Amino acid sequence: MVTIVFPFLSCVGPAGRNDLPAAGVALALAEQRAMTITNVVYDLHFHVPADSRQAVTGSLLAGFDLSDASRPLVLDFRVPSDHVLDVTLNGGAVAHTVAADHIIIPADALEPGPQSLRVEFRSADTALNRRDEFMYALFVPDRASTAFPVFEQPDIKARYRLQLSVPEHWQALSNGAELGREPDPELPATDRIRFAETLPISSYLFAFAAGDLKTETAVRDGRTFTLYHRETDPERLARNRDAIFDLHATALDWLEDYTDIDYPFGKFDFFAIPAFQFGGMEHPGAIWYRAETLFLDPSASRTQELSRASLIAHETAHMWFGDLVTMRWFNDVWMKEVFANFMAAKIAGPAFPELDLDLRFFQAHHPAAYAVDRTAGANPVRQQLGNLRDAGSLYGAIIYQKAPIVMQQLETLLGEDVLRDGLRQYLTQYAFDNASWPDLISLLDAMSTEDLTAWSRTWVDEPGRPRIQAHWQDSGITVSQIDDNTGRDLLWQQPVVLAVGRDGLVTEHVAQLRGRHVTVAMPPGLSDKAPDFILAGADGVGYARFELDDSSRQFLLANVHGLDSGLHRAVVWQNLWEDLLEDSLDPLAFHDALLVGVTREQDPLIAQQVLGLLRSVWWRYLSEEQRQVRARSQEDALWQALARANGAGRKGPYFNAIVDVTSTESGVAELAAIWHMRREIEGLPLQEQQYIDLAEALALRGVPEADAILDMQQARISNPDRLDRFEFVRPALSQDPDRRAEFFLSFAALENRRQESWVLDATRFVHHPLRADTAIPLIRPALMLLEDIQQTGDIFFPLRWLNATLDGHSSAQAAAIVQRYLNERTDMQPQLRAKLLQAADSLLRAAR
Repeated sequence: MVTIVFPFLSCVGPAGRNDLPAAGVALALAEQRAMTITNVVYDLHFHVPADSRQAVTGSLLAGFDLSDASRPLVLDFRVPSDHVLDVTLNGGAVAHTVAADHIIIPADALEPGPQSLRVEFRSADTALNRRDEFMYALFVPDRASTAFPVFEQPDIKARYRLQLSVPEHWQALSNGAELGREPDPELPATDRIRFAETLPISSYLFAFAAGDLKTETAVRDGRTFTLYHRETDPERLARNRDAIFDLHATALDWLEDYTDIDYPFGKFDFFAIPAFQFGGMEHPGAIWYRAETLFLDPSASRTQELSRASLIAHETAHMWFGDLVTMRWFNDVWMKEVFANFMAAKIAGPAFPELDLDLRFFQAHHPAAYAVDRTAGANPVRQQLGNLRDAGSLYGAIIYQKAPIVMQQLETLLGEDVLRDGLRQYLTQYAFDNASWPDLISLLDAMSTEDLTAWSRTWVDEPGRPRIQAHWQDSGITVSQIDDNTGRDLLWQQPVVLAVGRDGLVTEHVAQLRGRHVTVAMPPGLSDKAPDFILAGADGVGYARFELDDSSRQFLLANVHGLDSGLHRAVVWQNLWEDLLEDSLDPLAFHDALLVGVTREQDPLIAQQVLGLLRSVWWRYLSEEQRQVRARSQEDALWQALARANGAGRKGPYFNAIVDVTSTESGVAELAAIWHMRREIEGLPLQEQQYIDLAEALALRGVPEADAILDMQQARISNPDRLDRFEFVRPALSQDPDRRAEFFLSFAALENRRQESWVLDATRFVHHPLRADTAIPLIRPALMLLEDIQQTGDIFFPLRWLNATLDGHSSAQAAAIVQRYLNERTDMQPQLRAKLLQAADSLLRAAR
């Protein structure tokens, strides 16, 4: 290893000293490389041993053109320096430095023109997700450089040629088609598999997986699809197989028609990964899915089926939005997610004609987006990013849930045809290239008379939501908006739909809100007296804190169940929840209304919304004494609703709620009887995962035979991946609080939190509301791990870690620990601090 000192472009230290590049990928470095490095091809070979304790090794041959050799060449590789085994440039040894996540070659060793850079290396396991029988790479957003040296930024697209040396009985897949496999001449009992060269893609989209995998293949409309999986239940596989293939084919056909561009990436495979940490990941030609979202149980509701269809449509839409055209920098990562979600809603909906799709859109987006925008940690849709190492903190509900609402507002403003035509032009113009949000807005602005730049400043560049009030005044309704952030005083341009109820009749009226306020005159016959209620945002599209006036709130609390429109009922429930959070509604009164909703609601989508709110109020806003008084009546209401529900798909959500909230002695005994298979639920056949859930729920409730139940459940589990997960989380179910604490504190070691979804399950058990008192001392250690988790975990792990830790708590003591930590850590990276504020918001409200 040769260490050198050299000038570097953009990192200038004190007194004018030039330093090495910063850790991660700074924006200045990315911009400089994007201007000087082109035509990149990576030839990669990895050896993946079956024993996950043995290191993955590899070799890279990177070919590229370098237009400017006046600056050092910086390749990203986030590993210890001894993982770089050899470096050559253009066939000869070259001086280089390994420092701060980079391999650096000095400018005096470079000349402009074609380059051939070879590196022999040892990979870190950070992004390789290795288990004993399989592994999968997951490089989003900046983790490719933990596995191999790479120019890790989205706007240096490259072609990848991959070879994998894996155990001879393993299967493998990657972005390119498999070209062949033969015994590896250098490694015993090992095959070398070659894959076709990819089209140009960004480094976070490159992927491969290998292991003891099974495959299913199907042909739809002349296109071949291959599903890789590890499912051991043949009935579960057969029950879902055709639907999975059909949903992909439908999504591809729709997107080809909408974009007027054929699917661009050739073969189409996907891998159903047990306990995958995301819902899905859109690698072109090799999509990863969480197996549990694809393989549904017989009790799956139509909502779960729609969620699966939406997920498949979302990942398929990424083939165009994100893969074909990719953001220049991760500050625009939201663009690929908004179009994927927006298109998914259009694609999946028509297959579910019995479901109210406007209602579904509202439920899938508004509550989650509001849950962030109401907090002190609210962030804009488009955020600033100075270094790629912080890109994971950009992800969250604002990108996935608020942004599609914003896009729906944009489509309403422009018209469906204008937006579609603009997107076709955008995809064609930037195919296999990169683009930014200003690029798209500029293109759309030329097709519209609206000032889209000004519109974007409010909806995209700023956080938060307006506060909109609708008041009866002089035979009409005045709609007004204010910005809770008085320092900026924004105005949100949008149509606001008003549902006005009077004497059993509900009418809708539209207020075009462009300024501070607007008045809507009521037609003759509706203007003579004040209505029973005014519900703003009644179409489920408007986005705001829609305040109910006092009379509307009291009327709707008592009469929401009688509204004919399911969408109106859903919007009312959300507004009442917002009132509870702002102390305008008593939790007991809300709980009473929700229990009536359990008994009366017939729409399965709204029934699930009611059940979700019921569980939230139950655990976080009612005291233990209040729960004891109401537990029996609540359990009776849930069992009665389950008995009335038609079909396993409708019964399932009620059963899940029963398992979650049951606390009476007789109720727990009933659950135990079901787990022991001494009692069946008519019309609801339980599957292995549901028995696992029951065993865990009984252990959390400290039943006398808890350990014996867990022992028996462990012996029952037939699927090896579910068994591994159960064995991992079991210490979190211990009846000994010291054992639980010891297990939780072990997550401070990175090697103990590699399986992130298992860690999150265990954390939820440790901090469950029934055990919150004993878990209070563990809150601060969890917060102290946050920054390390951000640097070592996948993109959703920091926020999910916080939620798993804090969601079970509602005490003033827990809130004080969080608030004290926030006060102490004013130096925390701003986007990470925002995540903590988002996760803590409900706790801080409940405890005040």
